[in-house]
Amino acid sequence: MGDPAGVGPEICLQALKAPDVLKSCVPVIFGDADILSRCAEALGEKCTYPVISDTYLTSLKSVQDPCILHVAGLDHQFFQPTKVNAQTGQASYQYIQKAMDAALDGSVAAVTTAPINKEALHKASIPYPGHTEMFAARAGSERWCMMQYSEAITCTFVTVHVGYAEVPKLLTKERILEVIELSAENLQRIRQRHPKIVVCGLNPHAGEHGLFGNHEEEEIILPAIEMARQKGIDVEGPLPPDTAFLPWKRKSTDVFVCMYHDQGHIPVKALAFDCAVNTTLGLSIIRTSVDHGTALDIAWQGKANPSSLFSAIQLAVQLADK
Repeated sequence: MGDPAGVGPEICLQALKAPDVLKSCVPVIFGDADILSRCAEALGEKCTYPVISDTYLTSLKSVQDPCILHVAGLDHQFFQPTKVNAQTGQASYQYIQKAMDAALDGSVAAVTTAPINKEALHKASIPYPGHTEMFAARAGSERWCMMQYSEAITCTFVTVHVGYAEVPKLLTKERILEVIELSAENLQRIRQRHPKIVVCGLNPHAGEHGLFGNHEEEEIILPAIEMARQKGIDVEGPLPPDTAFLPWKRKSTDVFVCMYHDQGHIPVKALAFDCAVNTTLGLSIIRTSVDHGTALDIAWQGKANPSSLFSAIQLAVQLADK
């Protein structure tokens, strides 16, 4: 259910009664049942869903109705809605770990995550900056990447939660090829066609033949693209990032491979903020997520839009059915 102080509890409760969600799957919230009840009361509702103890994960295989898998651990005396701290960070981490336990042993078909708060994780000394790294550490392989998916625009990422100064040091031909391959495999799986891929450059004007940057485009990005082409992948680039996402280009492109976090997050959030889905490619389990944060300024007020969560659940179902 994400960080309990944020919008996670309320959008998860909405998912448990959403007709489109209920038509496609049996949703189970991994989180604190008492916090969910308290959130429902704050919104003038009641939380009457069955509660399962987290010691009975395997019983989820026989669940036929929406329910809550209670994960204890949050000290309620330190909890205040809209206020994150080490306790909420630790609690959200425990919810994720328990959901991964269930996915890894086959008790659930997929995991869809509500937003967590990176500051709270840091305060709790959790050694991961976000969901992507957590899932890759436990359920991944050496070959994984983040994807932000929507019908309007889809992006995958060579680097994610690192500072800009670190990005050039992390770019290698092998890593870029890996992300291109993961993009091709998964977009074909989702859209049932051979995908068209565009790779963005790192520097202004994609380096302008070495005038900007340290020849990353010529020495790292382009060789990776050429290796992908040799494997039969339909890919072009590196394109200048400031023109790669223009409408005419988006129409003919299934996925953009981006070199760093904001290069792809900005266009995705500008074009598909309420419906984009974050997912991690290359895992041994299916994991999707909302594409927004904890929104503490509107949390526990009934103002949160659950559309991104609903889209994330639908993509998880789609991937689980493949």
